[in-house]
Amino acid sequence: MNNSLANSGRMVWAALRMLLALTVVTGIVYPLVVTGIGQAAFHSKAGGSLIKVDGKQVGSRLIGQSWNIKGTDKPDPKWFQPRPSNSNYDPLSTGSSQLGASDPKLVRMVDNAKKQVADFNSVPRSAVPKDAVTGSASAIDPDISPAYARIQIDRVAKANGLPPAQVRKLVEDHVTGRDLGFMGEPRVNVLELNIALKDLTAKH
Repeated sequence: MNNSLANSGRMVWAALRMLLALTVVTGIVYPLVVTGIGQAAFHSKAGGSLIKVDGKQVGSRLIGQSWNIKGTDKPDPKWFQPRPSNSNYDPLSTGSSQLGASDPKLVRMVDNAKKQVADFNSVPRSAVPKDAVTGSASAIDPDISPAYARIQIDRVAKANGLPPAQVRKLVEDHVTGRDLGFMGEPRVNVLELNIALKDLTAKH
């Protein structure tokens, strides 16, 4: 009986020591090591890829945001506009609309959005690319296609009193190619493009 209790006690004590050791290793040491490596090797990404302008944080290059007229839900013609967002670009509420491609509601939404984008940018509906009227799976995609950026050039140039050629060059300078030359699609980061646009406007 005593031997049985002693053996049980030793097993319980061994289990507790193992639990403590694993807690320290997986709950403290491992997270600290991974965080340290991330901060050292990928400081910007590990910190959320935040962007500051004049010392003020204006957003993250990884998260999309709205560019509306202040105090309204109407897009500001002075800025390049992002993809639609099902969550109003809330990073705490990501996700698509969950509507299927053939859902009549989605078809109507896309059709209405295409007309709005075409009218807003004074281009034919046939020139409106898919990403201009459909949200991403995350609802916070920070990038748009070069095609969507290009149909906005004339409208942005006119609203800011800039030569279209300068705005066109600005767009082309901000086109990022496929990762490793073959992964993904060419894209334009809207926040970075609008920051460059602000700098260009300030010079005129």
